[in-house]
Amino acid sequence: MKLFADDPMSRPLTYPGRIPAASGVLLDDAYVPLRATAGRPPEEWRAGEEALGSLLARLACHPLDARHLVVAVGSNAAPSQIRRKFLDHGVRPVVPMTLADVRGIAPGVSAHVSRWGYVPAAPLETPGETSSLYVLWLDESQLAALDLTEPNYHRRPLDHPVAIDGERLAPAFAYTGRHGLLADAAGRPLRLTPQRALIQSLLDESPALRHLCGDTADAFVSNVVNEEVRAAVYRFFQDERRATHGREQSRQADKVEPRD
Repeated sequence: MKLFADDPMSRPLTYPGRIPAASGVLLDDAYVPLRATAGRPPEEWRAGEEALGSLLARLACHPLDARHLVVAVGSNAAPSQIRRKFLDHGVRPVVPMTLADVRGIAPGVSAHVSRWGYVPAAPLETPGETSSLYVLWLDESQLAALDLTEPNYHRRPLDHPVAIDGERLAPAFAYTGRHGLLADAAGRPLRLTPQRALIQSLLDESPALRHLCGDTADAFVSNVVNEEVRAAVYRFFQDERRATHGREQSRQADKVEPRD
């Protein structure tokens, strides 16, 4: 299946990964279409040919009322990435993933580089704007495993409404960046764009960054695998004031370098 052909950890320039076109259930190495219908209880949403509640019960998985909602702004919306993260932590990847309208945030860019070589996403405050984002329905073990894969983020309750076809879902969490958001030379927070184009734009506008990482996105990824180079890029973002902190992010930001 194309959704599982690769993941951003193995191919960093594909970040955020292969995002599904519609809601579904990540079921081991499959993605089962899910019809999330407003006005009907989530247990009655149709997952393939059966109700979602029945599917979870048949698989001996936690029911929906024992799950937490997490809004994904980056690669956590890619089934291949979630599957890899959970299998790496010994957790079965059975996860309803619903496309929802989220008011007030959009995918921005975290002011750090992951150890895999990509520049990851982080939530950007966008008052008055609504984004179409995936919501993961996670049981306790899955949520704990996902927390372990996000050392550069805080999991926080999301203060913005999340809805499907106008009907609000239960309160959700989101992972907010510890290191601020990456900004352009004018100080405006960047929106997440395809990874190759994002990295190339950063290199094109900064001789100092090219000196550290090379002239191309491929060279950047190859070089930042080195921990010292990655740390130097992080310091560049901070020292050159390319990391911007909103009010909430300033309160949460850590004075430490990335931990992955």
